[in-house]
Amino acid sequence: MDATTIVSGAYQPGEDERENVLRPRFLSEFLGQAGVKDNLAVFIQAAKNRGEALDHVFLIGPPGLGKTTLAGILSRELDVEFKVTSAPALEKPKDLAGILTTLSPRSVFFIDEVHRLKPAIEEMLYMAMEDGELDFIIGQGPSARTLRIPLPPFTLVGATTRAGMVGSPLVSRFGINVRLGFYDKTDMVAILSRSAAILGMALDIDAAGLLADASRGTPRVANRLLRRMRDFAQVDGKATVDADVVRRGLGRLEVDAYGLERHDRDVLATIIEKFGGGPVGAETLAVSTSESVETLEDYLEPYLIQAGFLMRTPRGRIATPLAYRHLGYAPKHEDNGFQF
Repeated sequence: MDATTIVSGAYQPGEDERENVLRPRFLSEFLGQAGVKDNLAVFIQAAKNRGEALDHVFLIGPPGLGKTTLAGILSRELDVEFKVTSAPALEKPKDLAGILTTLSPRSVFFIDEVHRLKPAIEEMLYMAMEDGELDFIIGQGPSARTLRIPLPPFTLVGATTRAGMVGSPLVSRFGINVRLGFYDKTDMVAILSRSAAILGMALDIDAAGLLADASRGTPRVANRLLRRMRDFAQVDGKATVDADVVRRGLGRLEVDAYGLERHDRDVLATIIEKFGGGPVGAETLAVSTSESVETLEDYLEPYLIQAGFLMRTPRGRIATPLAYRHLGYAPKHEDNGFQF
């Protein structure tokens, strides 16, 4: 498989086609993250006015908040070529060199999971981003020589769910840092209403509110749940997804009113039942719940912490009083850092 997906005209990042249909194509269609959008609009317009490549962009945030979508929007707003890859696909420096040397002027080059770049490839990016050149060493020993290849001006967009794992030399070369946060209920209702219109389905406002509450502040989760509610409504012979359809559908999917799924509740219950509410280390918790550490830290923990169910401390993870109440456990009176 090629390391990149090259997009000319229509943006197709290689994910499920149904998800692509729901992706906003321009900033005006991107709902929520108002401050981020306003700043990006200024930076894009300024770059276009000067006829320059947009400065390199660093996108940070949990999965499903729109990092890949924003990268595609940048290329479309700038009206330039878009190349996509992920860090694990770049196995050798020549993989990166092959992409960079074929970039069109001012094109957008998107690297997902940039925290997983190999050191040799990350070091090659330093000069490419800062000086617009590639540095190759030809030969070995005393006869070795350096060959520098000039690159066209381009915009690197790096996305990560783990900003702390990206080396500071690479971070410092991004001129625009964008941190995406979870969406509030109003924005989630607007996103669900837009997606329902694109899918050609009727969605009651009360049903949209229930889905927004259960979507973990994440558009990807919201769109996934919306498609499942459409399935339930269609099989039940209902023309409209109403609140009753959503309540029954979420129950069948084992998603509660807070948006917690079974594995979320399993994690919290494990901390409470097996480790006395915590603290417990990530690796021990991952083994105890049959989850990978990456899934625990990248997908489960950010929302559980944001929603107030979990606290991450230097000693480990601690279940909060809200977790006890939500799962129906008696309050714990031992000293674990909380007053019950």
